[in-house]
Amino acid sequence: GQGPGCGQLTQGSGLPKWAVLVAGALMGAGDVIAQQLVEQRGLRGHQCPRTLKMVGIGFCFVGPVVGSWYRILDWLIPGSTKAVAVKKVILDQGAFAPCFLGCFLAVTGAVNGLSVQDNCSKIQQDYMDALMTNYCIWPPVQVANFYFVPLQHRYCCGPGAHSLSPELAAADPVPSVPRLAVVQCVAIVWNCYLSWKANRM
Repeated sequence: GQGPGCGQLTQGSGLPKWAVLVAGALMGAGDVIAQQLVEQRGLRGHQCPRTLKMVGIGFCFVGPVVGSWYRILDWLIPGSTKAVAVKKVILDQGAFAPCFLGCFLAVTGAVNGLSVQDNCSKIQQDYMDALMTNYCIWPPVQVANFYFVPLQHRYCCGPGAHSLSPELAAADPVPSVPRLAVVQCVAIVWNCYLSWKANRM
């Protein structure tokens, strides 16, 4: 029989379906930017199957996994103070990000048809570069993300991207929108890097 579909994943984990759709869209956008601006393939040379694969990985892997992790993180470390945000970033970047990046590279290699041996070699080649780049980008972004951005808007963000109290949400309902937009922009840039790195043979 078939395994659980993406819809079942989102239902089982309590994630809104739009969250994984946004994750897929951001992964696709990152790949398009990677192919057009970084690799300069041009429209005729654009590899549409690769973009569709990245959308699928965002939809079926990145969205459910990252979204579920944020829920777990909010459960483990509740609250929205600056101290709580720093604790969340330490746990997020110290525990989740290294595991997520390794799994992401493995999943992308498998989707690209690499053998187990070739996939392991590519992970060994790319993993530390990806992890160090992650640490250059995400920690300061995640501090702001965990402190300012409501949980329901965090699923689309990075490894690798928590919750306003009702009082803060009521007092500050609009400014979270530009903050979220900034984090989403960072996520697109990060996805562009991940797509370039994972698909570079």
